[in-house]
Amino acid sequence: MMSIRRLLLSAVLLLLMTGAVCAQSSGVDVDYRHPRDYVLGGIRIKGVKFLGEQQIIALTGLQIGSTVRIPSDQTASVVKKMWAQKHFSDVSLNIDSLSSSGDTVYLALCLQERPRVSRWNFQGIKNSEQSELQDRLNLRRGVPLSDYVLRSSVGIIKNYFKEKGFINADVDVVQVRDTMVSNAVRVTFVVDRKSKVKIKTIVFEGNDHVPEGKLVGSMAKTRDMRIRNIFKTKKFNEKEYETDKQSLISVFNEAGFRDARIVSDSIYYIEPDRLGIKIVIDEGKRYYFRNITWTGNSLYTAEQLNNILMIKKGDVYDVVNLQKRLFGDPKKEFMDVHTLYADQGYIFFNLVPVETNIVGDSVDVELRIVEGKPATFNKIIISGNTITNEKVVRRQLFTKPGYLYSQSMLERSLREIASMGNFDPEQALDHTRGYSVIPNQLNNTVDITYNVAEKPNSQFELSGGWGGYSFVGTVGVSFNNFSIGRMFKKGAWKPVPLGDAQTLSLRFQTNGTYYTAASVNFIEPWLFGKKPTSFNLAGYYTRQTNSYYFYQNTDEYYEVYGIAASLGSRLKWPDNYFVLYHELSWQTYNLHNWRYNFLFDTGRSNNISYKITLARNSTDQAVYPREGSDFQLSLQLTPPYSLFRDKNTDYASMTDQQRYRWIEYHKWTFKGALYVRLFDDLVLMTRAQFGYLGYYNRNLGYSPFEGYQVGGDGMSGYNTYGSEIIALRGYQNYSLTPTNEDGIYVGHVYDKFTIELRYPVILQPQSTIYVLAFLEGGNCWEDIRDFNPFQIKRSAGVGVRIMLPMLGLLGVDWGWGFDPVQGRERGGSNFHFVIGQQF
Repeated sequence: MMSIRRLLLSAVLLLLMTGAVCAQSSGVDVDYRHPRDYVLGGIRIKGVKFLGEQQIIALTGLQIGSTVRIPSDQTASVVKKMWAQKHFSDVSLNIDSLSSSGDTVYLALCLQERPRVSRWNFQGIKNSEQSELQDRLNLRRGVPLSDYVLRSSVGIIKNYFKEKGFINADVDVVQVRDTMVSNAVRVTFVVDRKSKVKIKTIVFEGNDHVPEGKLVGSMAKTRDMRIRNIFKTKKFNEKEYETDKQSLISVFNEAGFRDARIVSDSIYYIEPDRLGIKIVIDEGKRYYFRNITWTGNSLYTAEQLNNILMIKKGDVYDVVNLQKRLFGDPKKEFMDVHTLYADQGYIFFNLVPVETNIVGDSVDVELRIVEGKPATFNKIIISGNTITNEKVVRRQLFTKPGYLYSQSMLERSLREIASMGNFDPEQALDHTRGYSVIPNQLNNTVDITYNVAEKPNSQFELSGGWGGYSFVGTVGVSFNNFSIGRMFKKGAWKPVPLGDAQTLSLRFQTNGTYYTAASVNFIEPWLFGKKPTSFNLAGYYTRQTNSYYFYQNTDEYYEVYGIAASLGSRLKWPDNYFVLYHELSWQTYNLHNWRYNFLFDTGRSNNISYKITLARNSTDQAVYPREGSDFQLSLQLTPPYSLFRDKNTDYASMTDQQRYRWIEYHKWTFKGALYVRLFDDLVLMTRAQFGYLGYYNRNLGYSPFEGYQVGGDGMSGYNTYGSEIIALRGYQNYSLTPTNEDGIYVGHVYDKFTIELRYPVILQPQSTIYVLAFLEGGNCWEDIRDFNPFQIKRSAGVGVRIMLPMLGLLGVDWGWGFDPVQGRERGGSNFHFVIGQQF
């Protein structure tokens, strides 16, 4: 009975599959109640245009010359297989003909191919959204149209807009026959985004011991319309919401509530485009640490590990802090046990915290360690450096083949790559893209791959500005990955030889015969290529005449020219972040009939100085540092010429040209900046500066050269006496600098303090944009005896910085000066334009 039913079912299925694609015209009668065996003589494929006939015959599973029963499960399965390919809108299997003897059958497989998509269109969305959706959907022309493709595409489009906050977005599919292409359709996704749905309020219940503010702060991506979230998005994202609920529980875990759980959460509409969320929490009981024991540790004693753990008996049972102390904190605020072992090569180290006993509100924890064996670095691979030479990247690394594995040295290497300026720092520090660690426990080795991404960092400057009561044009170029060693190699000039991380800068300023300035600078970061010893050579020339507008007099001029060379060596003590710089410089002021704002009108002054600088820079990158510090302490001094003169020399009777033919001074400078990541990419930068220009001989007094001019944007413009320009926003340029009776600036001491809050808008290799808010204060004095670090001029304001590889750092600040200056009641409102990185 079962076999008869199966045969009947097969027969009915075969009949149903026989449609309008091709009709049975062979005249062969088939008795579906009495199946018969035939020898398969051949199969003919009908109705196919795009698919190969032999490929389809292979898919049927039928073999020419084999026996086939008609009707049967075998013939029905052929039809099922064709439908399963999802390429056809109609399928039928027919007897085409029989042999004269009647024992050989010839079959016809008639197929109607699904229409193919000649064009995919979108309606109701932006061009940028269309481009992003095309990348996600990966739709191609010429593919068969299927219900599965349409359903999945609609789902992807809806999810895309849900991520943007349009959770009620609707998508319709419109199919139009393409009259230009046979059996083809054009498909259009008509999108109605509707209004963006935002979270209006989040209500918490059951948080009796944890402040609501902490709960709100823990939900990084799910935010309501509180004042604290005024600059943050309030869109609802279901995936982020689930993640934020886990973060919410972590806040209770930090407070010792290990059993905390979300009893219920509900999402409801307050308005058509506003959501409300209610989360009910059961805190449970607060727990405390009792006994903490270590097992399996031989490299370090329990006392040493406890000093790293920093958790004592009776402390709140903070599971989150325990995990950070054991396995590391993303902010790297303290040493952890995992890094302690990893720095000694124990990358295969394993640590499992186990709750061994819970008595009342106390928890015993056993920390079980499997130390393993120390590992060494094996292969160090660098990829992605299409311009920069591999040796340039490799010399920055602290991970060397054969060296003992160290987590700190790996992190230091990543920082060095990010700080080079030749590669995208965001990718370099990203553990998903920037590097990979491949351990091999069989031979206790580790392979490291650094995946760098070159970014354009040469800069071109073409600008005009107002300075010295006239318009000044500037053209400059800086090649920051220059290669002097490839200058004579064929094909290296594209447009200049690059790849050795050297810097070559050329700059020229002029407004005609009145003012001309030129400078050249060359930096080799690794002199001789063996040790991190930098070499810097710079030369400059400036000429100003009394020729401007319609008056030309080139016989009255003022010239400044000089050269400087410096060497910088990385130190091993106190740590290898320290660098010691030595600089020798020579500068000459040459005047002829110059009677404008200078000590004398004809003559020369020479400035020969030596400068020593101790610097330490541990920032994670140069353009937008999030953590680390940057400190500099320098002393610049000239020979004490006055000590070689007669003690009874009457300086008052000497002319200025005689007095300052050989300039003498000693100059002390301190600059320090600290960067702290508050959360996400929000960074707090604090900075302090101090400078003092001293003298050797009280009778000779302060040098009129190398002083300080404080206030304004920090842009130098014309600088007669080689003064150091110190920016202080909220006040006009140089307005905080004292002057003498001749109107000459006499700033010999200054201090400056800055607090700046920064947040990035764009962090890309092509451009970096961040906004900032600042509080600033500082002042300038004529004499060190008048110096008072608390007598500062205060200001506050906001600004924006834009880093473009071709132009460098550009910015604009608005500042408000709160204190009186130069007869004004206060500094008031001032805008400042910034070009270049300022300290």
